[in-house]
Amino acid sequence: MERVSVARTFDATPEAVREAMADLEAFMLGAGFDDVTVEDDTIIINNRVGLFDIELVLAVVDDADAALAYEQRDGVFESMRTEYHVDSAGDGTTVTATTEYAALDLAVVGQLLDSTVVDRQRRKELDAQFDWLEARLD
Repeated sequence: MERVSVARTFDATPEAVREAMADLEAFMLGAGFDDVTVEDDTIIINNRVGLFDIELVLAVVDDADAALAYEQRDGVFESMRTEYHVDSAGDGTTVTATTEYAALDLAVVGQLLDSTVVDRQRRKELDAQFDWLEARLD
């Protein structure tokens, strides 16, 4: 299993952070994906990474410890799960986003999108998502 984790502290209450994240379509678009569709507890993401158009079908899952958690139901990974944890931090709130994934599911894509590329892309997406969250909370 590979793991990518990014954390940032925001000048806002945990409630305000959770409320901003609850606008799931906008929150996911904040990551810089090309297209996001949210239908009930399903998120469909389309994104161009290098030479490839990638579609992920994600299911929002219940997780008592996470403010938001979703798992891949269909896509290029053998498995993929992302969790967002929201914790009080003095006068602010720290959000930690962690994505764990297992090998890419497509032979050709797997050779061209190794874990280094995936890790770099995922960090970029999470940083952009946190930038969106910071702007939303201001």
